[in-house]
Amino acid sequence: MAKSYYNVVGVMSGTSLDGIDIIYATYVYDNNWTFKIHKSETLKYSEIWKSSLSQLVTKTLDELSEIDKAYSKYLGTVISEFIKKHNITDIDFIASHGHTALHQPEEGLTLQIGNQQILSDTLNEKVICDFRVQDVEYGGQGAPLVPIGDRLLFEKYGFCLNLGGFANISFEENNERIAFDICPVNIVLNHYVLKLNLDFDDKGKLASTGNIDSELLTKLNQIEFYQQKPPKSLGLEWVKEKVIPLIDSWNLRIEDVLRTFVEHVAIQISKILNQEKPKVLVTGGGAYNDFLIHRIKFLSKSQIIIPSKEIIEFKEALVFGLLGVLRERNEVNCLKSVTGASKNHSSGKILISNT
Repeated sequence: MAKSYYNVVGVMSGTSLDGIDIIYATYVYDNNWTFKIHKSETLKYSEIWKSSLSQLVTKTLDELSEIDKAYSKYLGTVISEFIKKHNITDIDFIASHGHTALHQPEEGLTLQIGNQQILSDTLNEKVICDFRVQDVEYGGQGAPLVPIGDRLLFEKYGFCLNLGGFANISFEENNERIAFDICPVNIVLNHYVLKLNLDFDDKGKLASTGNIDSELLTKLNQIEFYQQKPPKSLGLEWVKEKVIPLIDSWNLRIEDVLRTFVEHVAIQISKILNQEKPKVLVTGGGAYNDFLIHRIKFLSKSQIIIPSKEIIEFKEALVFGLLGVLRERNEVNCLKSVTGASKNHSSGKILISNT
């Protein structure tokens, strides 16, 4: 008989490279799922790792294999330090997403580094990881995977909108969970503020001082991806190929790039939100971008809910912990209605320590 509660360390590293999100949480099942986050922390990347991870799409498969080993070891060390720092002793397993190196599901390819056996051996703990590969093997996008958590943990919201490197959304439609990537967000905004030696545009203040370039805005809104029907997902390679060269061809001031791109993001999101589902849970780093939130509110009819700091920053780590729990129970954690896979399935690799 399956257990009714699990103590899990959940780990997530997103495309915006703001760090490794780690939580220690308890998940309890009693006709529905509830959770409590006990400890949470974002561990910033060193400049060396930040640089290395930002260049993954330029690496050969052999180079990626070496980085994968090193990153798995590094991740094990970081998680181990978190466990020791918070005196955590009762752990069923670690559930880790890893870091996306390649995501080309149309080619049958997705690679998350940091899921090697050395991760489990370094921690001397069971690890459940590599959640995307099986879905791609079943013909799915391998993303997004968070919607199962939206359904089971945040069902009272009409929409769950995450504003991270990319904006993604999930909601119920005809008794199925629908989810997809909407557009890039912080992965583009952060790219441009980096030219001003800033990590991010604090509360969107810089963007708010810029001017919209209407021609560039039109071109951005005409990008083919936005006409595609879900399921669909985006990756860093797509941004570097389709978005950055387009913006750069306009040769604008950084403030004007930011203002134009914020408007683009708000337009794309509001197209989805302008339906009869008023409550929108907003999480991810973009929830702190007051100017972006202001523009989304202005362009949509929805009630935007900004939750606690803990949920804003650690919802994805929390959900990957739940994906691990569902995999441990051999219950569905990947939805075909979300990814386009041939069937619902329980995905994830289970690593048992050899030490």
